[in-house]
Amino acid sequence: MYPDRRLLLKSAALAAGALTAAPAVAHSTTSAAARPAPYANPLVRQRADPHIHRHTDGRYYFTATAPEYDRIILRRSRTLRGLATAEEAVVWRRHASGDMGAHIWAPEIHHIDGKWYLYFAAAPADDVWKIRMWVLENPHRDPFKGTWTEKGRIVTAWDTFSLDATTFTHRGSRYLAWAQYEPGTDNNTAVFLSRMADPVTLTGPQVRLTTPEYDWECVGFKVNEGASVIQRNGRVFMTYSASATDANYCLGLLTADAGSDLLDAASWTKSPRPVFTSNERTGQYGPGHNSFTVAEDGRTDVLVYHARQYKDITGDPLNDPNRHTRVQRLGWKPDGTPDFGVPVADGRVVGG
Repeated sequence: MYPDRRLLLKSAALAAGALTAAPAVAHSTTSAAARPAPYANPLVRQRADPHIHRHTDGRYYFTATAPEYDRIILRRSRTLRGLATAEEAVVWRRHASGDMGAHIWAPEIHHIDGKWYLYFAAAPADDVWKIRMWVLENPHRDPFKGTWTEKGRIVTAWDTFSLDATTFTHRGSRYLAWAQYEPGTDNNTAVFLSRMADPVTLTGPQVRLTTPEYDWECVGFKVNEGASVIQRNGRVFMTYSASATDANYCLGLLTADAGSDLLDAASWTKSPRPVFTSNERTGQYGPGHNSFTVAEDGRTDVLVYHARQYKDITGDPLNDPNRHTRVQRLGWKPDGTPDFGVPVADGRVVGG
């Protein structure tokens, strides 16, 4: 059993003083002969913090947190539906001792400048809540082959609890967004943004974009984490997850004009209400830690997230394995902002 997360994060704070990002184009220009293939949720069971990258080879590459928190897995398929039954490969395992020995969380797979990268969080085996962000690199064209090399830790302004790295490009620059404890605050994590000098190194200012402030962001824990970016309709939208990882978990939304300076916190507008929440009618609880991808037609935006099928949890929610990967169509409102709707019910056939 892992120690209580609230107490440990609070202790870490006191001790410290703690889609792939969706394509940068408006919509994929990939031609497709068929409509999006239908699928039913949950898509992949017991896989949390899901990330799906649709590559130029036409395949979907999937990774997520395994409930044992001990390894990084990959699946791939020509269709979203196919990920449900695709063979799963373990491409990296935690260290038996030392760094990267515990809490292997929230991997994301990205293809940058001809190489594959996996971003993930991990802690030392002997200090399991000293969680930081790490990077693996594989130059092989096939991420199931070649060698995944440990490129090291992503170094931020503070050596504090940090996780949930995601990367995207905008107007020719590559950015990293992540969650971190900021010394001197009473929050657990806020979301930060920085430019990248290369796929492992941050450069320039590291700017806080959002910190827990509304009641719905502070249930159980004061958390903003799990950022993901989608760029559409002349704007940059960044989702993030808030509150504890039980039924209170939900998505918030930041919005910036595509022509603005993303490293100016004033460029971002924060929704005062969550945009995606638990739903009693559909029986979905704690939807969050999302990513974005596109359907097989190359145009239909798809929301990827995890949720549970029940509200009541015994013990620490982090020890409950049943956060299942789910996907559903992401709609768009007449004003050009995303329409998340509600998490669809289990077994409902969607897509097509």
